[in-house]
Amino acid sequence: MPHLISTDRALSATGADRLGFGVPGYAHPLVAPVEWAELTRPGTPLHWAVLNVSDGPGSRPDPHCLEAAGKLINAGVRVLGHIDLAHGARTFGEIVSDAHRYLDWYKVGGFLLDHCPVELADLPQVRRATATLEAVLDGGHLVLGHGEHPHPGYAEVADQLVTFSGAWTDYRWSQVAEWTADHPPERFVHFVHGVPRTHLDEAMRIARWQGAGTIFFTDRSDAGRGHNGAFDSLPGYWDEIVSQIGPGVSE
Repeated sequence: MPHLISTDRALSATGADRLGFGVPGYAHPLVAPVEWAELTRPGTPLHWAVLNVSDGPGSRPDPHCLEAAGKLINAGVRVLGHIDLAHGARTFGEIVSDAHRYLDWYKVGGFLLDHCPVELADLPQVRRATATLEAVLDGGHLVLGHGEHPHPGYAEVADQLVTFSGAWTDYRWSQVAEWTADHPPERFVHFVHGVPRTHLDEAMRIARWQGAGTIFFTDRSDAGRGHNGAFDSLPGYWDEIVSQIGPGVSE
């Protein structure tokens, strides 16, 4: 069973006092127009949404992504640019270059640093990158996309950590790292695919038990589409999960 920890804590960093959504990144707006439009629905408990143009910001501004990002920002939704750290293989210069293109072209309010390393040995280079991005953003939001529990030192270098990203079959038996109990749920994000509608309540309970403040659950599978493909489209029970979490405030 999941390790049980206290969830009597507020979600101040995400701008909401309850569980809310972090959208890992829908498919391109031309392919998924309904998904992008849904994110501007008033009252959706949305903490942020990730814009991934072409495995990053791309080589030039994309007019369709410019329009989608602009609508979200005008609706008060925080948009994060997707930057792949390739588990520590990308250079500092490449990361900063991606960040500047996202800021210059799409006016993002932060970044999801995906495939982030988890080991203590990699922490200094991640700290250097996040410190630089914080200075560039001047108050923006940084999320480290580990996908598993990293060394606890990573909690000190970003606003949020993705401590689970994977399948429901793994999530339902997952264990939370004990060190996370020293932090409020606003610090932790869970992305789970393949969650059946009949197990949605159970998934919500696990998120709360494990102290996650930001989630994205979907019944879509990664079969034949790759891991991130499972998050390309709306969950089949989107309206239900929005109602279950309740009205929220976008930031």
